[in-house]
Amino acid sequence: MFTLVIILLAAGTMLVLALFMGYVLGWANKTFHVDVDPRVEQVIEALPGVNCGTCGFPGCSEYAEAVVAGSAPPDKCSVGGASCAQEIAKILGIELEESLAYRAVVHCGGRCDDKLQCREYRGEPTCAAADIISGVQGCTYGCLALEDCVRACKFDAIHMVDALARVDYDKCVGCGACVKACPRHIISMVPFNTEQMLVVACANKDFGKDVKAVCKVGCIGCKACQKINELFDVRENIPQIDYDKYDPANTDDLYAAIEKCPTNSLIMVGKPSEKHLATVADEQTPAQPAEEKRNKQ
Repeated sequence: MFTLVIILLAAGTMLVLALFMGYVLGWANKTFHVDVDPRVEQVIEALPGVNCGTCGFPGCSEYAEAVVAGSAPPDKCSVGGASCAQEIAKILGIELEESLAYRAVVHCGGRCDDKLQCREYRGEPTCAAADIISGVQGCTYGCLALEDCVRACKFDAIHMVDALARVDYDKCVGCGACVKACPRHIISMVPFNTEQMLVVACANKDFGKDVKAVCKVGCIGCKACQKINELFDVRENIPQIDYDKYDPANTDDLYAAIEKCPTNSLIMVGKPSEKHLATVADEQTPAQPAEEKRNKQ
């Protein structure tokens, strides 16, 4: 009999505790409940879900919340591209202004045979490690070719070809992971207003004599391009391209600057337009004119 009373008391106590905790949880749920805008879930579904962080947020969920809150624009997802931005704008009920797609560009044209004063490197096989070792390359601005950028890219859009990082523009989504991975900061994001863009394939800020001592194709800061086209502004011995003035239709001045460059430091990257391909249908397509000139030497 005594044992039965103990069991009943224990069961009663547990029942009272369960009811009390249920009441507390119900009260907390109502008191601390935060309404979630249903558009957040819709935006998350519209995003690619790769959580690459290119938009400046830790993941797609955080970006979606910021977009709905109005603290982030709807076109920051480079992976999703224009179609994703349009879908998000439709969810938000806003008009989306047209913006240019950004793609990665490697500001180095030095292939294996072009790099001078190189020595064998036997340390940790990463660019970050090799960059802190003096004398690995004579050019302290050149591509180290140890594939930090390759490993950082989730889209298989960058590879090493002849000891030089090359971007596959069929796969590049402009996530910027390679930019962050490069310890020498020779990769940047460039606005593409056409599928093929002119870029400076050098980042060496030294004077011409010093550049020639370490690389066969390094820019010597001669300003020949600047004299031909107002697109260029040579600063710290390196031409800077004003992409706000870049007119893909004005190819004559662009190719005139390329031909005038004595070191082949100006190249076209990306894919030739249909118009350009039609123009040179009977010729060898100069996808990278600087390399074509270099191979003839």
